Amino acid sequence: MFDSINGLPLHALVVHAVVVLTPLTALALIAAAVSGRARRWMGWGLPVLASVSLLLSFVATQSGESLERRVGDSALVRQHAELGDTLPWFLVVVTALAWALWWVGRSAVSPAAGARRRGPRVLRTLAVVSVVAAVGMTVQVVRIGDAGARATWGGLPAASSTGPADG
Repeated sequence: MFDSINGLPLHALVVHAVVVLTPLTALALIAAAVSGRARRWMGWGLPVLASVSLLLSFVATQSGESLERRVGDSALVRQHAELGDTLPWFLVVVTALAWALWWVGRSAVSPAAGARRRGPRVLRTLAVVSVVAAVGMTVQVVRIGDAGARATWGGLPAASSTGPADG
């Protein structure tokens, strides 16, 4: 199921969406965490974006497992796979934080007196945890991508920086 589309490895296709959407989710989460205006503007869009990123991370992980069986075992592939297995868990946390920010942000502006008293404190705590989680997830995405690039391209010589050879 998670193998290929038209002969192309599904992993190579899905991973590009993950590489774009995951850092975008992290940036949006940071913006929502530090700015009430950004949080209100994004509304439920941020939690939905985080949820889509989470779903795609599971597809990338599963399709990566299929690709790993196809290309064979190597230390670089193993390292990439082990790092890749961590991303969905980062996204579980980030998605939960995105939904919590949306929910608490909504109730913080509600007319209930209890919500107004607790809202700012809870929002500050969520904001700090959200920024830390978003930064950590972004670092992990870079580590995973670097390991994947090394596994894919590590054996190839680098392009010459001097340009084409004189002939």
